[in-house]
Amino acid sequence: MELKAALIAEAARLGFIRARFASVGPPVSMLHYDAFLAAGWHGQMEWLATGRDERANVEKLLPGARSILVLGFDYTQALPPDPGGLTGRVASYAWGRDYHNFVLKRVRKLQALIHRMFPDVNSYSSVDTRPVYERAWAARAGVGFVGKNACQILPGDTSYILLATLMLTADVEPDAPLGEHCGRCTRCIDACPTQAIGSTGGLTATRCISYLTIEHDGPIAPELRPQLGRWLFGCDDCQEVCPHVHVRRPPPPEVAPDNAWLDLRSILAEDDASLQARFTGSPLRRAAGPRLRRNAAYVLGNLRDPIAIPALEAVREGGAVGDAAEWALTRIRAR
Repeated sequence: MELKAALIAEAARLGFIRARFASVGPPVSMLHYDAFLAAGWHGQMEWLATGRDERANVEKLLPGARSILVLGFDYTQALPPDPGGLTGRVASYAWGRDYHNFVLKRVRKLQALIHRMFPDVNSYSSVDTRPVYERAWAARAGVGFVGKNACQILPGDTSYILLATLMLTADVEPDAPLGEHCGRCTRCIDACPTQAIGSTGGLTATRCISYLTIEHDGPIAPELRPQLGRWLFGCDDCQEVCPHVHVRRPPPPEVAPDNAWLDLRSILAEDDASLQARFTGSPLRRAAGPRLRRNAAYVLGNLRDPIAIPALEAVREGGAVGDAAEWALTRIRAR
């Protein structure tokens, strides 16, 4: 069996809903990426700047790279019923196990197949933690297209996909890109609470709720705090309104909705070590500690329920958490 057919068949067996190839030549354009960095929209995500050259030149990651297999793993699932009360919401990709682990295991099975069947081909795998410009390669391979909200969108299907890439030192016939399918639609732009999406598309990450609740250290700008609503970790607002999101497949067990809603007072009451231990093996661990407790205080301030006052008063210890608690208490008492 030829390399392309073997990898596509194995990818489907492993649960990837898309497996398409791109040629590494010519390199993908870095114009949008460089403009994003120049504007400072990456905020505290310094690795986006320090890994810029590797993203621009795949030879730095895999000498002799000729092709890239881009894979899409679907995590679309229905939101469990709102439990109400003092609970905060979590972006759907983080409801279950950490995708970096379970998706990478599947990619490594593809690498094992290459090693076994095509021993002369070298490979380099990535699932969001290495300096690979995944969205650009996914668009070139025709996995989907980059929407105005900067998400990879599969037309008429979903945008709830996790991307993985596998670089190869072999020429593989590339697949055709899909082109842009947003048209004049502005639903994601209109739905973004913090106006992080430009009027014609493109993301200002430093205003995005996902960035603010997961990556941003320290206090969040006061004018953005009310816009967090009930988002404790991440945000799905721009995807929920996308008209391309239609298909609902049975989710794999790794993305079961265990952490879709979380009790905010319990988050505030736990210390950093306890939160880190509680969310071991979950994407929530990335923010577990001061950032997650800070977020819990902001959401309690947005809920404005006096029942939260004792929990907030207990964490007025200074720092970002204390600042968030003071802000929340002021909002609640001003009801």
